[in-house]
Amino acid sequence: MYPYIGNVQAGFPSPAEGFFHDYISLDELLVDHKETTFFARVSGSSMGNDFNDGDLLIIDKSLEWEENKIALCFIVGEFTLKRIKLKDGKCYLVPSNKVFPLLEVDYELGVSIWCGEVFYT
Repeated sequence: MYPYIGNVQAGFPSPAEGFFHDYISLDELLVDHKETTFFARVSGSSMGNDFNDGDLLIIDKSLEWEENKIALCFIVGEFTLKRIKLKDGKCYLVPSNKVFPLLEVDYELGVSIWCGEVFYT
């Protein structure tokens, strides 16, 4: 739980100390399905055009993935964050940093694709 001061004006500054009205729970605001949600930090630069190293991700594995959405994928025992693309009946994992290769999903190797929301820190 974190202190909540209510609505703030975007025009003129106002000191907030001593004006706390209530407390809010970030997980109540950001997490819809507690049983299927977890957090992870971005590490690396393959998705550098979408995320910064160290950004905090909120992943809800109950959400359905869709083409062109960014998802957390679990492939051969490793997690990777990529954009989903479908082409000619195949599924590809696309990095936003063009230095990194496009990955074709081989379902025989075992793959899980989970969606998420992003919370920047």
